[in-house]
Amino acid sequence: MVDRLLEMASLQEFLQHLIDDAVSAAGADGCGLTLQRRHRHLTVVSTGGVADKLDEKQYGQDAGPCLQALRTGQVVLVPDMLEETRWGPFPAYATSLGIRATLSLPIPARTHTVGALTFYAAAPGTFTDHDQRELGQFAAQAGGGIALAQRLADAEEFTRDLQTAMQSRSVIDQAIGAVMRQQHCSADQAFDLLRELSQQTNTRLRDVCTHLITDIGGQPPKAQPPLRPRP
Repeated sequence: MVDRLLEMASLQEFLQHLIDDAVSAAGADGCGLTLQRRHRHLTVVSTGGVADKLDEKQYGQDAGPCLQALRTGQVVLVPDMLEETRWGPFPAYATSLGIRATLSLPIPARTHTVGALTFYAAAPGTFTDHDQRELGQFAAQAGGGIALAQRLADAEEFTRDLQTAMQSRSVIDQAIGAVMRQQHCSADQAFDLLRELSQQTNTRLRDVCTHLITDIGGQPPKAQPPLRPRP
């Protein structure tokens, strides 16, 4: 799974290939992959002509097999929508689009994201116990791919934050050195002077130091080289 994810240009491409394979394996007529982020639902990838419409119907009424699987963490199987009484007008809407059976599988919540994989079929009774087990593996792969992508994104954000902190520290250190030379004082005294100026002008300490170095040297402070992983 990791090798396949790394071969793809994006997480979305990986998930699209995943559901295409899953639909072929199940003999379904469509599939939508729903993710929940910040209390909002979104179909990030889909296949088949009706999956997007059926997903959006559920989001609009805030009820349906997809959302039930997502919220409960349980598999939701509908053998025949004509006999289904849950979720208000959704069953009638599904049958009007030619969909009689659905299978919704929760995506393991390994990250900040929670999701569900919903398969749609025109024939009643399409999804068997074997399908549930087999398609559950696809849901697990989707969860693994999403978790890996989230970890990579978190690591990149951490690196950016660390880089910013290092840049700030470098600018402050350069300003402290400049004040020490001008005022013939210690590093602690120079830092106290800079902090006092920051408070008096209601300006961030880094900005105070940047302006000071630019005024003294005629050019902005030197930037730190970007962080790179060790070989």
